[in-house]
Amino acid sequence: MGDKTHAHPGAAGRARAADHPTSVRNVVLVGPSGSGKTTLVEALALTAGAVNRAGRVEDGTAVSDYDAIEHRQQRSVQLSLVPVEWDGIKVNLLDTPGYADFVGDLRAGLRAADAALFVVSASDGVDGSTRMVWDECAAVGMPRAIVVTHLEAARADFEETTRVCAEAFGGDDPDAVLPLYLPLRGPAGPDGHPPVHGLIGLLTQKLFDYSGGERKESEPGGEQVPLIEEARGRLIEGIIAESEDETLMDRYLGGERVDVRTLVEGLERAVARGVFFPVLAAAPAAGGGGRGLGTVELLELITGGFPTPLEHGTPKVTTVDGRPRELKPCDPDAPLVAEVVKTSSDPYVGRISLIRVFSGTLRADQTVHVSGHGLGDRGHEDHDVDERIGALSTPFGKQQRPVSHVIAGDLACVAKLSRAETGDTLSAKDDPLLMEPWEMPDPLLPLAIEAHSKPDEDKLSQGLARLVAEDPTMRLEQNQDTHQVVLWCLGEAHADVALERLRSRYGVQVDVVPHRVPLRETFGGRAAGRGRHVKQSGGHGQFAICEIEVEPLPNGSGIEFVDKVVGGAVPRQFIPSVEKGVRAQAVKGVAAGHPLIDVRVTLLDGKAHSVDSSDAAFQTAGALALREAASDARIHLLEPVAEVSVLVGDEYVGPVMSDLSGRRGRVLGTEQSAGGRTLIRAEVPEIEIGRYAVDLRSLSHGTARFSRRYARHEPMPPQVAERVKEEARQAS
Repeated sequence: MGDKTHAHPGAAGRARAADHPTSVRNVVLVGPSGSGKTTLVEALALTAGAVNRAGRVEDGTAVSDYDAIEHRQQRSVQLSLVPVEWDGIKVNLLDTPGYADFVGDLRAGLRAADAALFVVSASDGVDGSTRMVWDECAAVGMPRAIVVTHLEAARADFEETTRVCAEAFGGDDPDAVLPLYLPLRGPAGPDGHPPVHGLIGLLTQKLFDYSGGERKESEPGGEQVPLIEEARGRLIEGIIAESEDETLMDRYLGGERVDVRTLVEGLERAVARGVFFPVLAAAPAAGGGGRGLGTVELLELITGGFPTPLEHGTPKVTTVDGRPRELKPCDPDAPLVAEVVKTSSDPYVGRISLIRVFSGTLRADQTVHVSGHGLGDRGHEDHDVDERIGALSTPFGKQQRPVSHVIAGDLACVAKLSRAETGDTLSAKDDPLLMEPWEMPDPLLPLAIEAHSKPDEDKLSQGLARLVAEDPTMRLEQNQDTHQVVLWCLGEAHADVALERLRSRYGVQVDVVPHRVPLRETFGGRAAGRGRHVKQSGGHGQFAICEIEVEPLPNGSGIEFVDKVVGGAVPRQFIPSVEKGVRAQAVKGVAAGHPLIDVRVTLLDGKAHSVDSSDAAFQTAGALALREAASDARIHLLEPVAEVSVLVGDEYVGPVMSDLSGRRGRVLGTEQSAGGRTLIRAEVPEIEIGRYAVDLRSLSHGTARFSRRYARHEPMPPQVAERVKEEARQAS
């Protein structure tokens, strides 16, 4: 690496369909918002000749043009694919959002990739969220490299950033995180900061000057040799320590000179195995023209050091009825298994599905089986249908360049797959298979919405269905208790994007309304009620009287109805009518309009008329009796309580526990977890954690995670209950 000379490839840099898995590299870019991932992708595309010096493809658009929503958000909000070609290798660059609300697209990118580039700003360092993603990659053995950006910033320090990366990512072996190149700086500018205009190759001991817009190679000067020797020695030892040749370290320590080719081959093998993590520097070319600093070196690392799809195991595959299925990894001639990793909508083309083929070959106009995807609890339908593939294409800017087929290991776009959603599996129609879905975070921020007008109401259902089809991290709930339509999102930015997509893509205007939690009511003690429904208005009248007693029951008992009528005061045929009226009123509530639970209603007495009594009359009398009993009783409002588990860094345990207590939470216990984190278990009223997804992120600087599940309903504190009842009275 760093010992090759590349002419500007021009048209050769435009990625075509791959002809074999060994000629593909799938790379996901990971890093926080503002770290420079998208700028880096554009610089790599320019260096590979995929775009012109103005950063434009043939149709005049930028290779990573944002959509209108991303312009308003001023950040990437979705996964995008930019394919380029270098040295005959197709490189699929997967640019992911850096903001936590769009972690679903990040996870989709990790699923589709075989290696990861962690982009770290020299002026900002490594944040907690990036460390967590690094740990996820480490858990599955994904090869990784680190790219340091923003070297032009006044406080940028490549050496310090490398040290921080080694500390954050190296774990027990910081020498597994070492630079391949050192920045080559010029004279200090007016701000006293010497600009970086090139790189010093530690293995080749060459200088690579980018100041003219193209890379020029030269020998180091005398003042640079000591700096190179020290860093080069550490790098060589780090590479040899991970070498598969166990004799190499002994030979090196014994004074034997190791040639550059052996070192490069050892480096490439160590990177591909995921045991060595090189650090590189990169920056866009000044003025947007020419090659960006470090881009050639980075493309060399990707094509030479990152693994082919053949070296990446296929996720677990089963038949649609759950029987395990073994497949040869990444074989173009094996049965078809592909996965939809991203679904988006184009106003002119319609639905576009980004797919990764893990096995077999996908061809245009082929009929495939769509299986998926176990997200019924999030408002997504399970699929088990055949569907015809439309046009296959590879994206470039806003263009879609047609291809005839996509082999195992490659990525492409499929137009107008009307039934397939993100996470679904595509397989041969005569051999339907299902891939194990990747882990998706639970959306825990509720967004209650209503159609703005009658025309919007007519389009709302279809718009919501299309919205959740694109985004498996979003959950759609039609709450039967509160009668609200609720979109569960990952955060405020996620919610804003959902509303904007509903408006701009699907033409649905909605209003956000306060989210209501499903409360319940119960009696605080025994009470009696008399229901009298007597009316006479010509012809048959209405006559029904019943007397009941109500008493509270233990939690979870529901509604019990007991008949203790003696002497036929209420005829036998009307006793079910009384029960029906009582239960109907219980559903409506007796104090604040919330369902009544956990009571026993006993029918004690009543009166009937031989002509005017009826089923409807006794239903009404039963409801009136329950309401009267409630008017003279203590009615408790019951609120749902959630079991909450918070995984947080040890340094934030105190603030998080204090915050939970302020939400009327009861901390049940804590336990130590790996990586200097603590798991806090607590019970918290759901009414207090509506915005907890946002507040916890702020408390922990984006490093904490939490989960919740319903535990039970329990009585509200009197002052809170009175406020809720008053709000109900004002609304009625």
